[in-house]
Amino acid sequence: MGKIILGNHASVIVPRSDRDSICTFYCDVLGGTITKADEERDFIRLGDNSYIAFLYGDVPDAAEFSRTARAMWMELKSDNVEEMRKKILDSGVRKLEVPDPHLYFQAPGGQCWRLVGIDEDLSFYEGTGEGPNVARVKAGAAKGFTS
Repeated sequence: MGKIILGNHASVIVPRSDRDSICTFYCDVLGGTITKADEERDFIRLGDNSYIAFLYGDVPDAAEFSRTARAMWMELKSDNVEEMRKKILDSGVRKLEVPDPHLYFQAPGGQCWRLVGIDEDLSFYEGTGEGPNVARVKAGAAKGFTS
């Protein structure tokens, strides 16, 4: 079987009405740079080599689904987790109550993120190592992880 790795590009279709808050959050709060923008999309670079394309359209607000345990979670790494945590929460995003020691939040546009340290041992999330109490995580999933 072929080798699969996570790439450094992502794209998401979001409501057109979220454009200003998306650009503010990903650029002003997270330090991203818009590398290309047109009427229908923005390409934002985060860090040295990660890109997210936001495609704007007339899509329904799926925010409630995004706050459930069935949502896809993405990971942000920082070399100063406490400073970034403060900036993220100060921006007014929705903090998600997940029984895990990391900050989970929903960014403008509906994306769900987990904030971790660049040099942090994340072996638990790779299927090895000690981590959060799995029984508590499953119990939280049954409640939908809403905040």
